[in-house]
Amino acid sequence: MELPDGQERFDWVEVRFKNGRKEFYHNTNNLTLQVGDVVAVESNPGHDIGGVSIVGELVRIQMSRKKFNFKDPANLKKVYRKANQRDLDLWEASRNREQETMFQSRIIADSLGLDMKISDVEYQGDGAKATFYYTANGRVDFRQLIRELAGKFSIRVEMRQIGARQEAARLGGIGSCGRELCCSTWLTDFRTVNTAAARYQQLALNPQKLAGQCGKLKCCLNYELDSYLDALKDFPETQVKLKTQRGEAVFQKKDIFKKIMWYAYPDEILNWVPLQLEDVMEIVALNERGELPPSIEAYRENREVPVLELANVVGQDDLNRFDIKRKPKKKKRPGAPQGQRPMPVTEVQANAKAAQQNAPERPVSKAINVAPADGSRPQQNRNKRRPQRRGPNKNNNGEAQAN
Repeated sequence: MELPDGQERFDWVEVRFKNGRKEFYHNTNNLTLQVGDVVAVESNPGHDIGGVSIVGELVRIQMSRKKFNFKDPANLKKVYRKANQRDLDLWEASRNREQETMFQSRIIADSLGLDMKISDVEYQGDGAKATFYYTANGRVDFRQLIRELAGKFSIRVEMRQIGARQEAARLGGIGSCGRELCCSTWLTDFRTVNTAAARYQQLALNPQKLAGQCGKLKCCLNYELDSYLDALKDFPETQVKLKTQRGEAVFQKKDIFKKIMWYAYPDEILNWVPLQLEDVMEIVALNERGELPPSIEAYRENREVPVLELANVVGQDDLNRFDIKRKPKKKKRPGAPQGQRPMPVTEVQANAKAAQQNAPERPVSKAINVAPADGSRPQQNRNKRRPQRRGPNKNNNGEAQAN
């Protein structure tokens, strides 16, 4: 975007480091920087390597959003130069040491008996300093740990305690929704989440379902909370009872966006009667004036309450769908027509017997031996096949030959 005539470009940039850590730096040398450039920036001690994430006027907006005072000399950090090949090689060598350093530091912390968990290690771009991120329930005296780590790795050690949410954001993962964690992708600030957000949204207070990868309540409980709070302004309090001539009806359940509320009488607690929000407010107004309607069923009969019933077509809504034992499928017999079940054996035999009984009779021809007039031996039926006698094969000389 071109700037108006006479306006200078904002000379601050936002640089991103490992695991989404971002800081602001002053471009004192007026370098031509674009998003994605790898730069060497000021650090204490030495220098660090990171990638430019925002330039121009967007940096000013981001500073005001995070309340960063760039006029304060304490916040003044400079951009030295664009990273050269030597800087990149040293940075890559330092990054390759992080995994092994984390494992060794965990062993040292365990040997010292410290109640803490080292979750990540971040080396500086020049390899002169390493930041150890850890989580702990209470205060930890890690002075001896710093001496051990500095002597073993010959670096300057900085310990930084983070919370469970920050740990999950640095490590990343897949949430119950099937997507990457919001805290490790786009969420930058962590708002307080409490169980009241689940109550307003009519969610069951099940810690296993409401907790995220960090063990705390999910941040997504706050996403739709404002919409629920706006919708709940029109609803009466749940403690309010509907007084009728039949008796007092007690609140049981409500659907916020469909504006339906269920009430039941104490003597028929399992018989829930759905009512529209308008009818409930009308009954409440009548009770305030001292009037009693006949019953809550009368409002239900006068107006049909639209209740959406979803058919469970494929059975995916049933939690016990994997516990149902299904009967094994019968194998198709060979020769059976495709798409049809094979006919039972008894039915096949019955059909064959019926076809044999209904078949027309055929004339039976028998060979009759008639004695000749001259008294010689009668000729036998030559069509009759004589049984062959099996024996050893013989050659031309009459000797038996093995088969």
